[in-house]
Amino acid sequence: MGEIRKEDQAEVLFEAMHTGHSVYATVHADSISETIRRLTNPPVNVPANQLTSVNLNVVMFRDRRKGIRRVYQIGEYVVSEDGKDVRPNILYRLKSSEDKIVQHSPSARLYDELSVHTGMSQQEILKDLKEKENILNWMVKNNIRELDKVGAVINRYYTNPEDVFKKSITNH
Repeated sequence: MGEIRKEDQAEVLFEAMHTGHSVYATVHADSISETIRRLTNPPVNVPANQLTSVNLNVVMFRDRRKGIRRVYQIGEYVVSEDGKDVRPNILYRLKSSEDKIVQHSPSARLYDELSVHTGMSQQEILKDLKEKENILNWMVKNNIRELDKVGAVINRYYTNPEDVFKKSITNH
């Protein structure tokens, strides 16, 4: 969608999300907490209860001294039962001393939402995620990075997951 600066832009964004579209947008903010404040106050004015539609908030950081950009925080929004308050839940954060992303806290929403949409238990979801992690690691190890090649592996995974899973395990 681009950058969200005004209420009418936010309305378009959330309307698209509520009709089932995958939506990406930018908001200039220094943290997930600041993103919530920017979205729920003027001039954007998104009602707090609508933030349940946002699955993930990624905050980028630019270190001008080193000339690099890094993911600073990855998190989710946790909306209160009454829909009036929103708090950030930071899942991962930058550990700048090691220049890497580290887990900060577990998701408060992920497994419940995945379970509702897939019918899988948390154990089944964890097993499925581990299999997909192995496949991604295998793709990195085998330098599979071009869009068409990544797409081909993903397509094979969804048509014959056992074949792709076996290749990634035996070559990993």
